Amino acid sequence: MEIKQRMSKRFGWLLGAVVLVSIGVLVACGSKYNSSSDGLVLVGSQGSGLIETFSFNLGNGHVSAVSNSPGDTSSQTCVLNGIPSSLVVDPKGTYAYAIINANSSCSGSTTGILALKVNSGGTTTAVGSPVPLNPGTVTVQGTTATEAVAVVPSMMVMDPAGKFLFVADRATTDRPDDTGLPVPGAVSVFAIGSGGSVTEVAGSPFFTSNPATTLPQAGIDIVAVAPTPTVFPATGVNGVQNSVCSGAGINPPTSQYLYAVDGIGNQVFEFVVDTTSGVLTNPSNLGSVPSLATDKVPAGIAVDPCDRFVYVSDSLTDRVSAYTICTAVSPTCPLADGSLIPVAGSPFALSGSPNSPGPLVVDPYGNFVYVLGTLSNTINPLRISPVSGSLTALSPATVATGSRPTAIAIRGDDNWLFVTNFNSASVSQYAITPATGALTVGQAIQTDNYPWGVAVK
Repeated sequence: MEIKQRMSKRFGWLLGAVVLVSIGVLVACGSKYNSSSDGLVLVGSQGSGLIETFSFNLGNGHVSAVSNSPGDTSSQTCVLNGIPSSLVVDPKGTYAYAIINANSSCSGSTTGILALKVNSGGTTTAVGSPVPLNPGTVTVQGTTATEAVAVVPSMMVMDPAGKFLFVADRATTDRPDDTGLPVPGAVSVFAIGSGGSVTEVAGSPFFTSNPATTLPQAGIDIVAVAPTPTVFPATGVNGVQNSVCSGAGINPPTSQYLYAVDGIGNQVFEFVVDTTSGVLTNPSNLGSVPSLATDKVPAGIAVDPCDRFVYVSDSLTDRVSAYTICTAVSPTCPLADGSLIPVAGSPFALSGSPNSPGPLVVDPYGNFVYVLGTLSNTINPLRISPVSGSLTALSPATVATGSRPTAIAIRGDDNWLFVTNFNSASVSQYAITPATGALTVGQAIQTDNYPWGVAVK
């Protein structure tokens, strides 16, 4: 289903003035990317339909524009022949992947997953064309008739081992004009191959019931997904801190699960991931994939990198639901089957007057959770109890972002965090103190119009 272009180029002469000032700051910090001393931020611009890259010094955070800086792209459109949204980069920083949504203003534009090579100089090069997503096959309720329905991709994540891409597919209808029968959301899965290639796995997209059917009203809207790890964080990533699971003799799990958040039904579903093929299966072997209730209108999900806990943001109540992952039999977990058990005290209220918490991340060491307040323009930093998984607010309870924060990413060394600000045409940059989780506001990065996805290497 084509997602129609809703945005146009804006800001005019005012943007030009801001861009000139910003470019002056960026050039002053240098314009080269050195992989030994710099990190690299990748940003998807929905205004021009392209990927921008910026280097930042790992010592002081100083930012330099590398590719598609605002001054170069403010008058362009349809560079990638579509609208980029969710963006991820593989663990080695070699390839990035973006959801490209069809744009009716771009000739021949289609929806798909685009692979990009991250070049040694910090630029990116598209690897072929976007790979389209398979339609879902659904049965029309009350009949035996089936039909193919295009999926609407939303949020995408990569598993920690860099083998698969998991895409949250939103609730839709069986007609392009949205006046047809409601169709539930699903999860699309892509295997990552040589040269950064992606191939949709057999049976994808995966629905929460089999057979999938149309619904009497809109339901099962998959807004976010998150897999459990099959690799643990490396020991001594930055020479100071280790993760709670990076000690000697601690082995990562061999089983993998995927959790999918339903923003309409207020629940989180559990799938089993075949770690060889990427195929999703139902752990209960019954008609529907098992689910557990969340608080009201869940919007984001994150899994602890040490395979202990799952956190779900609840956008209507400004809280975070916390769950223990059943990876071993215990008094609270009758089976080691990946099922979720609510953490005592969950859901946890967010402090500091946040509004509409959405995307959230757990830091690479498994100590802190960072939650975006999408309407309050804030980040809530929270400490994880390593025993119970409960959450407590850090001080200050909130840290400011730009206007309408949309996506969040943390560098693997746990030293830097970035947030795209859709209405501010910027990326907020923060230095992290790994021992305390504290955020120090850094130099904001001016971007092209309407930045959405962000990834960092």
